[in-house]
Amino acid sequence: MAVYTTIDDPSLYFRVKTYSGSSSDGNAITWDETDTNMSPNFLWLKNRTSAQEHWLCDTVRGTGKFLESNSSNAESSDGASGFASFDSNGFTLNDSARTNRNTMVAWGWKETADAGFDIVSYTGNAVDGRTISHSLSAVPDMYIIKNRSATEPWMVYHGTLGNTNAMYLNTTMASTASNGYTNDTSPTSSVFSVSDWEGNNGDGNSLIAYLFTAKQGFSKFGSYTGNGNADGTFVYTGFRPAFVMCRDTANAAGWHIFDNKRSNSFNEITVRLEADNSDAENDSGPPDLDFLSNGFKFRTSFDNINRSGTTHIYMAFAEAPFVNSNGVPCNAR
Repeated sequence: MAVYTTIDDPSLYFRVKTYSGSSSDGNAITWDETDTNMSPNFLWLKNRTSAQEHWLCDTVRGTGKFLESNSSNAESSDGASGFASFDSNGFTLNDSARTNRNTMVAWGWKETADAGFDIVSYTGNAVDGRTISHSLSAVPDMYIIKNRSATEPWMVYHGTLGNTNAMYLNTTMASTASNGYTNDTSPTSSVFSVSDWEGNNGDGNSLIAYLFTAKQGFSKFGSYTGNGNADGTFVYTGFRPAFVMCRDTANAAGWHIFDNKRSNSFNEITVRLEADNSDAENDSGPPDLDFLSNGFKFRTSFDNINRSGTTHIYMAFAEAPFVNSNGVPCNAR
């Protein structure tokens, strides 16, 4: 019998939450889904209303530490001023313009091999070709590394680009070929490789890596070719998305983030944020894309996400699998 998904309820491992900041300490945020709990290990927060840096924190580094996806800045140790705790079904915030003001969005992940997500903290040694262990028990499809100690870019490895190419999460730079990223070595089911570059292996520096591997019906990391048309490219994922981040790889372009909670209606989705800048949410222009029961379809000729003839990469997480583990189609909107 075919296995359609091992995760019938994606909300156990990934959630999206929109909330209003309280401008005061002790603002407890719970996920919208109340039938099951999800204590996040990795949180990504963004002020939707004003230009504020993205805020990334995790349970490995602790509540007092945060990084910014749109910046090469080293880790800040002042995280407790905006973030209080990871909770059993959400998180609690202190007063900060970055985490607890205006209209906000949070994306949260549970760290577990079952859902294909691992957080790895390590100390750099500047040894070219060094391998670092992970706990996915599968080959990572994508990973993101940040030097916590130094001003260095966020390195993004995406399997569809191969082991000689990488991108920076905090810039619009196109895909770049260099053995300075992974020593031209693909990850395995137990390790990933780094070079002597300070960005992913600076001597004596503290580094953090977020690793993902696709899980059928829950997550996917792939590529598509844009068609430059308002009747845009359809991307099959095998699930109804809750979150999609995508961008053009061959040209300067932003990392555009879409989710299932920020638009006024389910489709058409017109609201986007960009991981590489601090801008407020953008809801101008024509529809960007639709979230469908088995994937997503672009509704725009916008070059950054649907440039004609160009390869784009994406990462996507599910709201619901297209078919559950018993082979039963899930309800589509």
